[in-house]
Amino acid sequence: MRKAGGAQAALRIKRDIYERSRRHMLDTQLIPRGISSRAVLDAMLAVPRHLFVDEALHSQAYSDYPLPIGERQTISQPYMVAFMAESLGLAGTERVLEIGTGSGYQAAVLSLLAGKVYSVERISKIADRARKLLDSLLCRNVVIRVGDGTMGWPDEAPFDAIIVAAGSPEVPRALVDQMKPGGRLIIPVGGEESQKLLRITRKAGGAATETLGACRFVKLIGKAGWQEEKGRA
Repeated sequence: MRKAGGAQAALRIKRDIYERSRRHMLDTQLIPRGISSRAVLDAMLAVPRHLFVDEALHSQAYSDYPLPIGERQTISQPYMVAFMAESLGLAGTERVLEIGTGSGYQAAVLSLLAGKVYSVERISKIADRARKLLDSLLCRNVVIRVGDGTMGWPDEAPFDAIIVAAGSPEVPRALVDQMKPGGRLIIPVGGEESQKLLRITRKAGGAATETLGACRFVKLIGKAGWQEEKGRA
């Protein structure tokens, strides 16, 4: 198997009983639905998705649907993770900002596709758990901070690419401003129950927007996203 993507990545890859499940995931979910990037397919094959969910859900980890990870958050279905990663068009050296660390699974995939991954998570409990797991997998090119993802990570901007793993009512201006010229932003935008997945490319004097398809994500909570419900974390 050819090593995917980022030269700085050092994901600890061990053979496990789910390797056949990952290959089946590629053959039945990803390749038939148009995922063609060899680097993305290699990354999806390499990352042990079952480690990013509770042990009771290991047998479902490679199925074609999202799974709960606690705190009313989910790990996205494998196809959506692969599709969003492929849509960024990464060459392997980019600085990527991820909004919504969640389980850390998408960050692990991106670690094999980019030079460095900066990930923002608003829930400290989830961020801590993801950091420990990514450390155990030697994902040393991933940095996590707790904060409002709708504000991006201005101290580390600009970024070559930004990926948002939660649905927003609008495109946060801060994220567009933190892209380099030619940078790409992948973000779900729409209502609370369904969104459209957009790819926004920053160009001289403005930005070009493409619609990649329909999707459904948990809400992006923050100053430029959805407001947090009273009494709920």
